[in-house]
Amino acid sequence: MRFPTTSLFLITLIVTTITACGETPTPPETPAKQEMPVEISAIPATSIEPESDTSSTTSPPDPKGEQLRHAVAMHGTPKYPKNFQHMDYTNPNAPQGGTLKQAAIGSFDSFNPFITKGVSAGGLGLVFETLTTSSADEAFTQYGLLAQHIQMPDDRSWVIFHINPNARFSDDKPVTADDVVFSFNTLIEKGQPFYQFYYAGVERIEALDTLRVKFSFKPGDNKELALIVGQIPVLPKHHWENKEFAKVNLNTPLGSGPYVLKSFEAGKQITYAKNPNYWGKDLAIKAGIDNFDQVIYEYFLDTNIALEAFKAGHYDFHQENNSKLWATQFDVPAVESGDIILENLAHQQPAGMQGFIFNLRRPLFQDPVLRQAMSYAFDFEWSNKFLFYGQYTRSQSYFQNTELAARELPDNNELALLDPLKDQIPAEVFTKVYQTPKTDGSGKSRQLLRQGITLLKNAGYTINEGQLMTPDSTPVEFEFLMQSNSGFERILLPFIQNLEILGIKATPRNVDINQYIERKRQFDFDMVVHTFGQSLSPGNEQRDYWHSEAADKPNSRNLIGIQNPAIDTLVEQLIQAQNREDLITRTRALDRVLLWNHYLIPNWHISSYRLAYWSHLKRPEIMPPYGLNVMTWWSEPKPAEDSNPNTVTP
Repeated sequence: MRFPTTSLFLITLIVTTITACGETPTPPETPAKQEMPVEISAIPATSIEPESDTSSTTSPPDPKGEQLRHAVAMHGTPKYPKNFQHMDYTNPNAPQGGTLKQAAIGSFDSFNPFITKGVSAGGLGLVFETLTTSSADEAFTQYGLLAQHIQMPDDRSWVIFHINPNARFSDDKPVTADDVVFSFNTLIEKGQPFYQFYYAGVERIEALDTLRVKFSFKPGDNKELALIVGQIPVLPKHHWENKEFAKVNLNTPLGSGPYVLKSFEAGKQITYAKNPNYWGKDLAIKAGIDNFDQVIYEYFLDTNIALEAFKAGHYDFHQENNSKLWATQFDVPAVESGDIILENLAHQQPAGMQGFIFNLRRPLFQDPVLRQAMSYAFDFEWSNKFLFYGQYTRSQSYFQNTELAARELPDNNELALLDPLKDQIPAEVFTKVYQTPKTDGSGKSRQLLRQGITLLKNAGYTINEGQLMTPDSTPVEFEFLMQSNSGFERILLPFIQNLEILGIKATPRNVDINQYIERKRQFDFDMVVHTFGQSLSPGNEQRDYWHSEAADKPNSRNLIGIQNPAIDTLVEQLIQAQNREDLITRTRALDRVLLWNHYLIPNWHISSYRLAYWSHLKRPEIMPPYGLNVMTWWSEPKPAEDSNPNTVTP
């Protein structure tokens, strides 16, 4: 998949890291598998000649006799041909220099984003690189980065990456095939559980020589493996082989990326400086990107403090994810004078699914009837009208804003997948299109609440002195975990009040960001708000979201704790999709089964970026549909005589 920037840490679409707080998280960055979530190429590549595949399934001979690719598309042909000069959405003549200051919330205690321990620092995607990278205007195409060439047969049973002989780590040591082998094995054995699930189909990795590394795949139809193994972050073996990889520390990170760590103040500030000897600065895939001499991350206690700091000129680029703040907090002189620019930029990124998720590891939430009844207590229409300034749309799919969403009853192709699972999935999957409960926005949701009460009574629940009791006489009460100063209290209060009418006691619990992260890692919560980012090309990452094997692995993305054989089957079928039409069918089948199991109460989404930035920042004229990468922007400070004291000057 193209990675949700929430999906792999390494996605180099570096935007503000104020995403842990607020009523709607920043949309997942779409690397093209696009993990942000992947989309179909926005511009048809009809004039581009397709590159032919090799057909041998054995180890290839000398590559001189075989097709070497510069890029591989999941379906179809890469948009950009072999000798392209730059991506359409970059400015290859962008001025170089200056400083980009961004904000982050909370603190950090680690420069290793690949392990389950610690809170990693912002901006580390500037330091580390991968074999391939994606474009932000295609669904899922991988272009060579550290890999100069890509080789694979028609059946994609293996892939060979030819490492660019010029590729260097920042200590000037060459990047080799041994580094790739070391990185893969280390991440599988000691990294986050995600890597084990994402790369479960890899049978073997081997260094063929100094600059060629081969991945061989297990038998099956997992066509995206040849692309996603290119997303592996390549770590320097000589730097790590005598160190404890899984230990939290603030040792200087070493990578092959365009920036190096210049300085930091533990938990407060990080400064990255452009590496003047960066090996890849002349690559077409990097043209018009990484235009700043320095990138600084300033840490703030909460989003309110950060916003005031932005308006005072302490950092440059702010992505707002709170509707109230966007509507009420930007009427300031700097906006009126044009020193701060406000933009609502539309995008076509998949919205994924944000919701109030149930932790199924709690016995209380094992009952789907209770989960469904609780959905009647959330009045989105009232919230959108009186709390969100009408800025949001209710989410109705785990693949919202894409053709992958199950918007109609299943067709015959879907039924061929669903019928064999009929005894394991909700009956509504076959007879109804999922829709969230809807009110008139007046705040008078008694009719919906009565429907919830009826569901509960029919399932054997009772109310004793205002307290809802399960059929086995357990009080229905739970804790809703929130990050302190997240802005969710105002949203949860009316929801909790409606739950009280159902006889359900919900207690909000605020914790600091570090505790919040750790409790989610350990699944130590009853209910929490969470976003499952998606791409236009879902695939192997779905195992980590929904598969039974991920349910009890700390730090997996199966936060809900789903252990459902039918969903396991649908996930594996999705991964084995042979073409785009097949992928759409299989994703829709998975979507409707997830929805009708009521694993969460869907929240809302917005199909635009709410951006505020100081006017010395300039952006390319063309904005890609599937990602926001502020590293394609640049700085043009005002002349000294006109400069604003708040404007950051190179």
